[in-house]
Amino acid sequence: MRLIKSETNIDFIGKRKLAVIFSLAMILIGVVSLIAKGGPNYGIDFAGGMLVQVKFEVDTNPAEIREALAGVDLGPIGIQQFGDEPNEFLIRTQTTSAELEGLAQQVDVVLEQTYGSDRVELRRAEMVGPQVGQELRTKGMLAIFYAMVGILIYVTWRFEFRFALGAIIALMHDVLITLGLFSLFGREIDLPIVAAFLAIIGYSLNDTIIVYDRIRENMAKNAREGLPAVINKSINQTLSRTLLTSGTTLMVVLALFIFGGGVIHNFAFALLIGVIVGTYSSIFVASPILIFWENWRPRKEPQTDEVAEEVAS
Repeated sequence: MRLIKSETNIDFIGKRKLAVIFSLAMILIGVVSLIAKGGPNYGIDFAGGMLVQVKFEVDTNPAEIREALAGVDLGPIGIQQFGDEPNEFLIRTQTTSAELEGLAQQVDVVLEQTYGSDRVELRRAEMVGPQVGQELRTKGMLAIFYAMVGILIYVTWRFEFRFALGAIIALMHDVLITLGLFSLFGREIDLPIVAAFLAIIGYSLNDTIIVYDRIRENMAKNAREGLPAVINKSINQTLSRTLLTSGTTLMVVLALFIFGGGVIHNFAFALLIGVIVGTYSSIFVASPILIFWENWRPRKEPQTDEVAEEVAS
């Protein structure tokens, strides 16, 4: 099945400068958001503390819940509506108390005293100490770093270093934009999101490798056409496959995002952004990097030769 005709010749490479401007703008917006908010919004997994999910059988709001919990030593707390239920809330605190295990029960008891024992349902309680949270955060970052290093080595061995450089820049581009959008929309970064980032890296790399493989084939067959023409031809030849793969994946992820519920909402959001940005980067980032590399090298090599002649004289 082909969505795109084989003779299609869209000038993707001709739009590479516009793509660079767009990508840099998206990354800059994300970086500014991260700086303005003091870094990523870490969840309980990474920041440590307690999270309690409570469902009420009566109408209430965060202000009333906060007032009911005023007598419990929780420190600064955050209360927000959770999921599609109007009276289901998440109560978060980053307390460093050693008695984290008892806090969830205290919250439950106090809320039952205020609203009634049959009108409060404690659905979930998660507690992570601050040292464990910091350790998990460090290991999550290392997992992403080691994945990048492994990809750099593999693509260099499978193709060439310039291909590996393009793939790594494209993957960093995908992760940075996804992280920036998480900050922009105020979403939390926790362990499932790190798993989503690794899935995004794998998905984006797979699409990039398909395009790279076709570029290498066409470079051997049509070397006289020039690198920009070869890359453009290769992207067009794989475009139908890219759209089919990305489109079907996007439908599944979109279904998870809409119908999956609050527990996996952030995870599905990360995958949703990752699939879109990963498809974009395999066309407008990874492949044009080869041209930027090719244009950069000729300017550097003559300078080296001139320096060598001056030294010899």
